[in-house]
Amino acid sequence: MLEEILKFNEEFVANKSYEKYATDSKYPDKKIAIVTCMDTRLTELLPAALGIKNGDVKIIKNAGGVISHPFGSVVRSLLVAVYDLGVTEIMIVGHSDCGAQSMDSKSMIQKMKERGISEDSLKLIDFCGVDFDTWLSGFSDLEMSVREGVDLLRKHPLIPDDVTVKGFLIHSRTGKLTPVE
Repeated sequence: MLEEILKFNEEFVANKSYEKYATDSKYPDKKIAIVTCMDTRLTELLPAALGIKNGDVKIIKNAGGVISHPFGSVVRSLLVAVYDLGVTEIMIVGHSDCGAQSMDSKSMIQKMKERGISEDSLKLIDFCGVDFDTWLSGFSDLEMSVREGVDLLRKHPLIPDDVTVKGFLIHSRTGKLTPVE
């Protein structure tokens, strides 16, 4: 599959298909950063449903669209977006039927073992202070997960008060956006 992707890329560049995606700047035109899930259903649906195009916003994706640590990579990316790229608004967008809701650390660890990850490796990670139950578990309430992310950012000591942070749910089939209060 990777070879097919690389072949497509060569043709994409040779045909100058990239031209329709060109933007003048690395700075987001709409001054918005979006934290959302990596779910494949949102790849084209989310931008289409929000009326955004290449260059409009910064999009940060991960499993569940969650902010799992106040000083993790999501917040780091948001700080870059705010302080270096001029972002003034942050949207946290969860989605219906999210697979992260059913994530289970014990099941994930079992799958790791089945794929050849050794017990020693797992013990080492545990020894380094990683709490697998927290790190690899999902959430039970989608709205609560979005609210927690919004609350974390609104109270974060490095996010300025003049940055607006709001939460939303998007329907993964229709694209309907609903605010989370």
